[in-house]
Amino acid sequence: AGSKLREVFDKINNLLSGKAVQTEGQTVSVTQHPQGLEFVYYKLAEKFVKHGEGEVSFHHDSAFPIAVVLSGIWELHPRVGDIFLAHLHKKCPYAVPFYPARKEGTSMEEYQRMLGYEVHDSKVEEQDHFLKRMSGMIRLYAAIIQLRWPYGNKQGAHPHGLSYGWRWLAQMLNLEPLADVTAMLLLDFLEVCGSALVKQYGIQFWKTMFFIQKSYIPRIEAVTSAGQMGCLSRLKSFVQKCLQEKEIPVPKGILTPSFWRT
Repeated sequence: AGSKLREVFDKINNLLSGKAVQTEGQTVSVTQHPQGLEFVYYKLAEKFVKHGEGEVSFHHDSAFPIAVVLSGIWELHPRVGDIFLAHLHKKCPYAVPFYPARKEGTSMEEYQRMLGYEVHDSKVEEQDHFLKRMSGMIRLYAAIIQLRWPYGNKQGAHPHGLSYGWRWLAQMLNLEPLADVTAMLLLDFLEVCGSALVKQYGIQFWKTMFFIQKSYIPRIEAVTSAGQMGCLSRLKSFVQKCLQEKEIPVPKGILTPSFWRT
């Protein structure tokens, strides 16, 4: 509910503003320790990224309420946004976007960590789990760049708005695609913020969609094996449908004005 989200936002904002906050039966304040505020910035930013790789990866709609709170906090406390991006880029280099290359002397285990895989006791997580986590983080990022906290000061610019999404898409299409990963990330990103990008960039956006269909999808196909076609097929049909109907569907779960009255 909108009212519940406001409570969450106010509590986080009060904590970061140095006010005393009640939690789990005790009163806490960042002023209790000289590094209290820095510690809370760090842990809060980390927590938002964990929401992306956990909650959002399983429940796509949850990207929007989480993103709108982070967007508002970012506006009032820019340090949270900077640290959030640092955590996000470390966990999901594709949010930069960046495909790390394996350098000489880097062990396979270390390289897999650089690519975003979780490695425990030399065991690498399964591909499906890895893709799900990356998907959640990209969906959260794509929600953040288009949402603003509705009760904030609308005079300033969004702290990390759609121009960053436009840049992400352009940079992504300049990279050589990877099997599995590229198709999934593009689909997630376009599903979540394609409709916002088309409103902002109009014909430029449609030119990009046409480029994806004609030039980039064949390049993804060239590196994709028969057993990895699922995501690519979904991306193909999504792009084709959008170009045919000349519109990008509004993402499922987007927060409407009526949500804030709940």
